[in-house]
Amino acid sequence: MAKEWITGRNPVYEVLAARRRHVFRLLVAKGVEQKGRIHQIIQMAAKINIQVEYVPRQQIDAMGENPQGIALQTNLYPYSDLHEILQQPRKRGEPLFILLLDVLQDPQNLGTLLRTAEAVGIHGVFMPANRAAGVTPAVVHASSGASEHLLVAQGNLAQAISAIKDAGGWVMGLEGGPEAQPIFQMRLDGPLALVVGSEGSGLRALTRKSCDVLISLPMRGQIESLNAAVAGSVALYTAFNARQK
Repeated sequence: MAKEWITGRNPVYEVLAARRRHVFRLLVAKGVEQKGRIHQIIQMAAKINIQVEYVPRQQIDAMGENPQGIALQTNLYPYSDLHEILQQPRKRGEPLFILLLDVLQDPQNLGTLLRTAEAVGIHGVFMPANRAAGVTPAVVHASSGASEHLLVAQGNLAQAISAIKDAGGWVMGLEGGPEAQPIFQMRLDGPLALVVGSEGSGLRALTRKSCDVLISLPMRGQIESLNAAVAGSVALYTAFNARQK
């Protein structure tokens, strides 16, 4: 079984709280105060019979950016599938709410969007299997562990959009071009799939054509656009707000 190391107090805590992964080892830096998240993590590990290994701080520091004195060895991220995501609206009694990512490549941007998606109660996230960032330990860290509570699927994006439309979803592509309509003019409280493009080129041509409508974020400042993570997060919260009414 392939394994990886998750670092950081919140990411490690959320991995254990979600209980979706197999856990093999828990490393804690010698001298770390056992309070707060560290104390909670040690208690959670004890419940699943994982013993703490106390190691030099330098050993954990070499495992990733800002590991905060803790590292957890697990199996690889447990991806879901689109079928399971499409079942969530019926289970929750809510209109469909899905985030689609079109070749997003930066782990930090992906982590930020996953964190926002989890916060607004998205039913699932779908991304291409090739040429795009996956849910790596760096993404788990960037999402502060929110990725562990999400259903994330990979595959062919065009086929996923078709399946979402067959399920009654309205597919909106976030785009800055002149053909895009302001998001505040759109109905966002129905079955919705929001598509966010890549950091550099935005939505691919096929993805753009597959969307039911293109939407934009109106801006009054001097800059022309926001980065993918910020724009996607704003759009998700705009939809979330509309769905609360």
